[in-house]
Amino acid sequence: MVSKKTRSVVRQNKHRKIRNHISGTAERPRLAVFRSNNHMYAQIIDDTVGNTLVAACTLEKDVKAELEKTNNVDAAAHLGTVIAKRALEKGITQVVFDRGGYIYHGKVAALAEAAREAGLTF
Repeated sequence: MVSKKTRSVVRQNKHRKIRNHISGTAERPRLAVFRSNNHMYAQIIDDTVGNTLVAACTLEKDVKAELEKTNNVDAAAHLGTVIAKRALEKGITQVVFDRGGYIYHGKVAALAEAAREAGLTF
């Protein structure tokens, strides 16, 4: 009998392959995206030292207060603007986008486009 890999296993394998090519530096850190069934998370990471420079998620009170639901495209777009504003406050303007093995569509694309519109370049 042929066993089929689950979506999460396929995503983790894709993410591992992506991470072999993408790495964040001090000049151009990595914008990593993770989405669960209920929430979205975004971090800006300097991989040379392993530090998270900026983080935002839909679990935070100030972000959650402005959203009806935390797992739709509108929430992802709002999270993109929040992470971009926080990055610009820290002086980060350029990032490398790490989609985390997810397809660049829907929530992931909405987060990326909102971050671009708010001032990040990638």
